[in-house]
Amino acid sequence: MATDIRTQALQKPVDVAEYLFTRLRQVGIESIHGVPGDYNLAALDYIPKAGLHWVGNCNELNAGYAADGYARVKGISAIVTTFGVGELSCVNAMAGAYSEYVPIVHIVGYPSTAAQKDGILLHHTLGNGDYNVFANISKGISCATSLLNDPFEAATLIDHAIQECWIQSRPVYISLPSDMVQKKIEGARLDTPLKLDYAPNETEKEDYVVDVVLKYLHAAKNPIILVDACAIRHRALKETHDLIVTSGLPTFVAPMGKGAVDETLPNYGGVYAGDGSNAGVRERVESSDLILSIGAIKSDFNTAGFTYHISQLNTIDFHSNYTRVRYSEYPGVRMNGVLAKVTQKLGKLSIEEGPTPSNEIPQDEIMSGEPTITQAWFWPRLGQWLKAKDIVITETGTANFGIWETRFPKDVNAISQVLWGSIGYATGSCQGAALAAKELGIARTILFTGDGSFQLTAQEVSTMLRNNLNPIIFVICNGGYTIERYIHGWQDAYNDVQEWDYKSLPKAFGAKPGQAQTYRVESKQDVEMLFLDKNFVESKALRFVELVMPWDDAPKALKLTAEAAAKRNAE
Repeated sequence: MATDIRTQALQKPVDVAEYLFTRLRQVGIESIHGVPGDYNLAALDYIPKAGLHWVGNCNELNAGYAADGYARVKGISAIVTTFGVGELSCVNAMAGAYSEYVPIVHIVGYPSTAAQKDGILLHHTLGNGDYNVFANISKGISCATSLLNDPFEAATLIDHAIQECWIQSRPVYISLPSDMVQKKIEGARLDTPLKLDYAPNETEKEDYVVDVVLKYLHAAKNPIILVDACAIRHRALKETHDLIVTSGLPTFVAPMGKGAVDETLPNYGGVYAGDGSNAGVRERVESSDLILSIGAIKSDFNTAGFTYHISQLNTIDFHSNYTRVRYSEYPGVRMNGVLAKVTQKLGKLSIEEGPTPSNEIPQDEIMSGEPTITQAWFWPRLGQWLKAKDIVITETGTANFGIWETRFPKDVNAISQVLWGSIGYATGSCQGAALAAKELGIARTILFTGDGSFQLTAQEVSTMLRNNLNPIIFVICNGGYTIERYIHGWQDAYNDVQEWDYKSLPKAFGAKPGQAQTYRVESKQDVEMLFLDKNFVESKALRFVELVMPWDDAPKALKLTAEAAAKRNAE
């Protein structure tokens, strides 16, 4: 067999799979999610060689959710699936990550390049010889697609995909054919770190936009700041925080922006979601003559059913790839640089104070002698129990809307899937987030999910136990799909779920003695006792709590949003 002189010329030959996983380790990934399959097995051998940990999930959809949660804590993640059957099971999770700007490197083990070229009718194919169909499906939910069919392009394609994943903060798709795993490529490239810095704005253009922003800001009589999810996803939190602290302006968050702002700051005013806002917030935001909107995502669930009442004439929008001042848009002017310069040049501003949210229990809940755990009582009470640096994950439904009423301690990382809203997301995400927290030395990861949602992805409790993770899991037992009930089918059977013995699941999933603790709370007094229980609060075990709430109770914001959704569905 002839020797390829191009391979002989390599300074530091390494296998393609080794190169790929080493690059992932270099950008901060320590664990790889996924499910084994015959087309990716040889590649999996390289994971420990690169100093990475293989998680091993129960199915690909759960693995995708987990990779999403991991990325929201660590900054980027990776998942490995197999061709066809595996990657398609993961598509829903990747679509959610794409819609919500979560950077995930999706690696798919492919049949060999020879099999692809010859169109052989292998298993996991459609039986028509088309090996591109699944990659084409993923193109619409990936910001880059790298097909590693040629070893002489592989390193460049891998580097490009990881860079785009980080910079655009969205999933990328990398195919790894089975015969490419051990192909030799140039390993000397690994000595040069990937460039992950954002390209700076053009100075002249940026300075002009800054001057325009400052002109309107100094002319305003009662300006405010409104922070949303893209401030988190596009890594503008430092610039946002500096602006909030330096300006002293009343600052609010949209629901998807929960956790983006230090809620212990004196000028933090609460959650703005149109008619679903915290008390006093809607009036203060909508009466402002200038809104500095940072990273907005104006979806239905993020606006309580499109009930925003703010004018673009009073708004300056800061985004990852443009700045919009009223109706004038400045393409290519990224928010990070603009926010930093605005903060530097602020000067004296007109400040009219806003509301100050608290975790006080509503007065009618205090006066009520009803022992039942209500949504209105629980979420403010939770805020009194949370600690700094907690990771709090809420499922779409009562938990996601209820957490709007919780004022966080400092540095809480709030995870939810408000835009994509895939039921069952939060349990899978909790596994990934808890693993990332363990790697970072963060003590507590806390999940709130409904019983209906939990039943879709319950197997990931098994993965948590397998990886010695210790999240605190609250399953809200309220008899089914509450958010769907409020939209349509109040007492119809399709919104009911089978009642499980949830507390028995950790044992059924193989929890070792002392590895998991289980609880059931049915009254406000039970919650109080649980939150004061030193054995519960300080335990290093996985803690699993059945939290019993009425089937027909929901946060006010959920009711408003569901009502708006029902109207749209009927139109």
